[in-house]
Amino acid sequence: MKKLILSIVILFTLYGCQDVIEVDVPMDSPRLVIDAVLRMDNIAQPNTVVQIKASVTSSFFDEIKPAPLNSISITNLESNTTVDLTEQTPGSGIYRADIPTNRLVEGTSRLSIDYQGELYEAEAVFVPSVPIDELRQGTATLFSGEETEVILTFTDAPDRVDFYLFDFDFNEYLVSEDTFYPGQPFQFSYFYDSELAPQTILDISILGVDEQFYNYMNQVIMQSSGDQGPFQTPAATVKGNIVNISNPDNFALGYFAVSQVFTASLKVAEN
Repeated sequence: MKKLILSIVILFTLYGCQDVIEVDVPMDSPRLVIDAVLRMDNIAQPNTVVQIKASVTSSFFDEIKPAPLNSISITNLESNTTVDLTEQTPGSGIYRADIPTNRLVEGTSRLSIDYQGELYEAEAVFVPSVPIDELRQGTATLFSGEETEVILTFTDAPDRVDFYLFDFDFNEYLVSEDTFYPGQPFQFSYFYDSELAPQTILDISILGVDEQFYNYMNQVIMQSSGDQGPFQTPAATVKGNIVNISNPDNFALGYFAVSQVFTASLKVAEN
């Protein structure tokens, strides 16, 4: 799905003889891609299952493939305790661990990755969020008349500056900050660019993020036109917070964050 309603359609009409044209496509060296946004949906539970996806991309047309890491761990810097993640299924690129929840929500967490002999690191602090007060389907449309409207209401937390990341399912994202509604209820409409089939279940989430992650996601959303999630290769490279300590020029794509998340589901009604 595309988040932006406007699209550019380029129509090539060929007349007469056709010449073979050689096109140079971008060829990059392999680059690590890390999906490490930890969604904390129950901070009262004693332990949290953490899952991080590691992959690698090597060229403009290549698919992203799982990355075999030498090691990956998360350290709570205050308690100086480290938990190693292990690959769930060999060759999957998905690494998991069971970590005490308090080590993720208290203090600073450091992600450390050893990939092909190079050390990557990122640090994150838990960011709280707020529940979704109401989620319902609307009847308004935009330009084509076939869009599906979802109306979301939440109440911003008082006495703090908040940044939010909204996950509207289907790799569609939106960011917001509480500059114009601090501590107040806020309602807005989100439009899917097509009419969703009746009975489609939408799982919509609100994540608390810091300003740096907010700015990162804002860039990714603009460059990808909503077609890609935050950890797929965007149209132009957007650097996250994962730093290659061994070789800074060989940076990783993706982001490490620890975010509280609240989710609500909505079933699309008959038209």
